[in-house]
Amino acid sequence: VHLVESGGGLAQPGGSLRLSCVASGFTFSSYAMSWRRQVPGKGPEWVAGIQNDGRRTYVPSSLQDRFTISRDNAKNTVYLEMSNLTPGDTALYSCAKHRTIAYYSGIDYAGGPGTQVTVSS
Repeated sequence: VHLVESGGGLAQPGGSLRLSCVASGFTFSSYAMSWRRQVPGKGPEWVAGIQNDGRRTYVPSSLQDRFTISRDNAKNTVYLEMSNLTPGDTALYSCAKHRTIAYYSGIDYAGGPGTQVTVSS
């Protein structure tokens, strides 16, 4: 399994970013995927999950109006679109592979390098 995230960077408050995660080494369309974020000194926070076929997604209610997860199985890529960013969104964002087609199944791989998102004026 290989996951490579990209799309992070410096954004101003109120701005938007689109993160990408390209997967390889497994049958991408057979597994749910998620995005998580982590800040130093804290554990990872789950910010979005998507079923293998993209038909069902989950975003915590606190982020639902700003974060959207999607995937393109033809490109082995999962995306996270973030809008109206705040400094509280500053974190290292990484994608993760689930054990099954369902995003509520456990994560069995999250070894990508992540992509840093910094929100600051």
